[in-house]
Amino acid sequence: MSSSASSPHRIHRHPAAPWAALRVSLGTRDCYRPHSHPEYSVGIVDEGGATFHHPSGPQPVQAGSVVLIEPQVVHACNPAAGQPWSYRMLFVDAAWLHAAVARVWGLAEVPQRQEGLHFASRAVNDPVMHAVVDRLCQPIRDAATAQALAEALPRVLAGCLVAGPPQDTAPVPEELRPAIAAMQDEAGPRLTVQALAQACGMSAPRFIRRFQAVFGMTPGSYLQNQRLNGARRLLAQGSALADTAQAMGFADQAHLQRSFKAHHAMTPGDYRPPRR
Repeated sequence: MSSSASSPHRIHRHPAAPWAALRVSLGTRDCYRPHSHPEYSVGIVDEGGATFHHPSGPQPVQAGSVVLIEPQVVHACNPAAGQPWSYRMLFVDAAWLHAAVARVWGLAEVPQRQEGLHFASRAVNDPVMHAVVDRLCQPIRDAATAQALAEALPRVLAGCLVAGPPQDTAPVPEELRPAIAAMQDEAGPRLTVQALAQACGMSAPRFIRRFQAVFGMTPGSYLQNQRLNGARRLLAQGSALADTAQAMGFADQAHLQRSFKAHHAMTPGDYRPPRR
């Protein structure tokens, strides 16, 4: 587990389940900017409520709601101004889940691209589903509970996932694919919006307008999101803050600290596993 004692947010990990991380947030009033994750996200609201922004939203969610989000889908869950809420969010490695769901479906494989699978619904208000996800979104204590989660999670999500791209998420237009490919490259964190516009053969203003119309965020925000997801990955592996900041193209460690806290409501030091 990682987080400072004063933070309402905790990250639970276990070496027996490197494909999963559980975030537990208690009585928080923090709001989040639109963002996306490379993982599948399986969440449950424990107390209070929030507005769930996603391509088919916004939708209200409240205690008892289950939230399901595909990789790379831009979203945000924010409580009403000044109102606390509590939730848990299980992040599941996409490649691991694809392989596990394929076994449940009796297939050799499922599409590895994000657009190959989608949830039938991203917000579920059903007591039975709530009880099931409540059991899934628990801290992993040992190898036995990790194995139990590895067996139960794919069976549950296989019943919620549908083959094919999300109907509310447009495919990446051909004209923007050079920018997306560049941002996913190792050099991506150090790119500029101007360089991305040039790669797509557009002026910067036209590129920004076109990109935002497709993805729901500016290319600058998307690039920052990519940097922060890369930082999450490195920090989860135990990378030092200074090394993480340099690798992901932040000006310095303080820049990483500010950006990470603004987007994730916790410091990178809190997100990083404690040293053993």
